[in-house]
Amino acid sequence: MSFIAPILPSNAPFSPLQRAWLDGYLAGLFGDDPAASPGHRIAATQQPNSPARENEDFPWHDPTLPLDERLALADARPLQQQLMAAMGQLDCGQCGYLCRSYAEAIAQGAETQLTRCVPGGKATSRALKELLAGIGNPAPRSPPASAVSPGVSSAAAPAPRPGEPLPARLMIARNCPELVAAIIERLGATPDTPVLSPDGVERPLLDALSQFCEIRRPSDQAIEVLSSRAHDLDESRILQAMAEGYPGIGPDDPDLLDLLETFPSARPPLSELVSALDPLQPRLYSIASSPKAASGEIHLTVAAVRYDKRARRRTGVASTFLCDRTIPGAPVPVFVHPSENFRLAASDRPVIMIGPGTGVAPFRAFLQERRATGARGRNWLFFGNPRRQTDFRLLEHAAELWAWLEDGAHLYVCGDAERMARDVDRGLAYIVAKQGRMDSAAAKSYLARLAAEGRYQKDVY
Repeated sequence: MSFIAPILPSNAPFSPLQRAWLDGYLAGLFGDDPAASPGHRIAATQQPNSPARENEDFPWHDPTLPLDERLALADARPLQQQLMAAMGQLDCGQCGYLCRSYAEAIAQGAETQLTRCVPGGKATSRALKELLAGIGNPAPRSPPASAVSPGVSSAAAPAPRPGEPLPARLMIARNCPELVAAIIERLGATPDTPVLSPDGVERPLLDALSQFCEIRRPSDQAIEVLSSRAHDLDESRILQAMAEGYPGIGPDDPDLLDLLETFPSARPPLSELVSALDPLQPRLYSIASSPKAASGEIHLTVAAVRYDKRARRRTGVASTFLCDRTIPGAPVPVFVHPSENFRLAASDRPVIMIGPGTGVAPFRAFLQERRATGARGRNWLFFGNPRRQTDFRLLEHAAELWAWLEDGAHLYVCGDAERMARDVDRGLAYIVAKQGRMDSAAAKSYLARLAAEGRYQKDVY
C-alpha cells in the first residue's frame, strides 16, 4: 500500500539540519520503501530485543551499576565493549544510537563525537577519551547508516500500533531566558550578533544560546577554548585541569555563566566559544497516558527543578521550560521514541510497579491501558515520594510480593538510576533471599533470570 509522506509545516520550530533529517524520516516511514527511513535503519541494525543480542553477555549493561564497576566488568573485553561499558546503559536513543552501536561506531572510527551520551554526561565522555587514549584514536570513516544527524536525537514516530510498547517521549527544550541574557551580557555581546552554532549554522547569538547550545553543562572542548583564551595564567591552568576532568578543581557543577564569572580573563571569540559547546540535547520523559484512554493527547509527569546555588537561582532546562514558560495551547517541539525495553506484560499476567515521584508516569499509562483493554491480570503499584519512613513498604509486603513473583508476575521499576533503582534492587534481592530461603548470590541470579525473561524491566534515568 502506498502512502503520501507528510511534510513538516514551514513554521515548525526546527533547524535546517533537523528539518532535513525529519523530512527524510517521514518520507521513509510513510513511503513505499520502509528501509529508506533513518528510524527504520536504527531499528533494523540496533534492535535491542533481537535474539542475537539477547544471547550476548554484557554484565555491565545495567544503569544502576556505578561507572567504575561497569568498566571493571569490561576490563578484559575488546575495545568496543569497554567503550559500551562507559555508556549510560539506558539505550534511550537520545544520542541517535543504542549503547552498543554508539560504542561500535566510535571503535570503528565512524563516530568522533564523544559527548552524545546524555545520561552518562561528562563522566562517560571522559571515560571514552581515556579508553581511546590507550590505543590512539581510530581512523575516521564515513558515518554509519544508523547514526542520526547532529542535533536530532531520535525520530518522530506515530502512535504505537497494537502490541508495541508504550513509548517514552523526547522533547526539545529551550534554555532559561534569564541565564541566556546574563551570558550575553557577560560576554559583552548583543543578542543579534551572528555566531556559528554547534550544528554548523550561522544564527543570532540569542537563538544559538537559547535553542541550540548546551549551556547548563559546558563541554570539555568549550572549557579548553576558555583556557586557551584566558589572559591570566592561573585561570588558564585551572580551566585546563577542569577540561581534563581533575576532581575538586574550579566551581562545582558550573554552567557557562559560572565559568565566565569565575574566570573573567577568558574571553574567546564568540563563534569559537559557541561552536565548541555541545548541542542542546532533547530531554527524555516517560509518557504518562495510554493512547486508548487519552486519544490525541500525551500526558507527562514533570517535577520542576528549581534551587539556589552560588547566590543565583538555578532551574532545570526541560522541566521549567514546560512548567513555567510554555503557554497553554502553544505548540511544543517533540519527538516520540519507542521504549523497546519497557513493555507491558500480556493482559493476563500480574504486574508489580515501583515508581516513586515522577517515576509513576509509565505506570499511569500501564493502568490506563489495562483498564481500556479489560486486562484480567492483577496490578500492584508502589508509589510515593521517597521518605525514610516509607522506604520499607517493599519489605513490609515481602511475603506477598514473593508470592506474586512465584506466580509469574512481571516487575517494573521507574525512576532515578543512581539511588532509587539501586536501593530497590538491593531490597528485592533481600526479599528474594529471605522468602526464597537462598543466599545472596542465588537471589541475584534469580533477579537476573527474571530480567533475561523480560519479567524484570527498568525505565531509569
